[in-house]
Amino acid sequence: MANMKVLLVDDEPDILKLMGERIKSWGYDLITASNPSEAVENLNNQNPQIAILDYMMPEMDGVSLLKKIRENNKQIAVIMFTAYPEPKAMAGTEKLGVKAFVPKLSTYSDASNNLKAALDLIVRDSAKGKE
Repeated sequence: MANMKVLLVDDEPDILKLMGERIKSWGYDLITASNPSEAVENLNNQNPQIAILDYMMPEMDGVSLLKKIRENNKQIAVIMFTAYPEPKAMAGTEKLGVKAFVPKLSTYSDASNNLKAALDLIVRDSAKGKE
C-alpha cells in the first residue's frame, strides 16, 4: 500500500474532508478534487493508481467523468461512491472498469468500512498482478 495514490472526487466539502482524513489514516497518499475538471487535471499531473468518484455532481456525473478518464487512462482502478446506490445507476459501469460501488450513507452499512474494504481489495489484486 505504500505510495499508493488515491484520488477522491466529491463536490461536497464535508465528504472530501471526512473521507480524505480516513483514507490518509489508512496509509494512502491522498489527492482530492472538488469537481470533474480538477479531477482530470489531478489525474494527468499526479498519476494516482485509484480513483474514488462521486456519482452525483452538478457539473458532470461520475459515469460521464469516468468515460472521460477512460479516453486516456484504461488502467486506473475506480470506485464509485454514491448517496444513491440504485441498480439503474450501476448498470453499465462494469464495462467502464468500476471495481466497486460503495454507498455513502446507509442504515445497513458503514461507508468508511466499505470504502476501506474496496481499497484493500484493489491493492491486493494489484499486488497479485505484479507477482
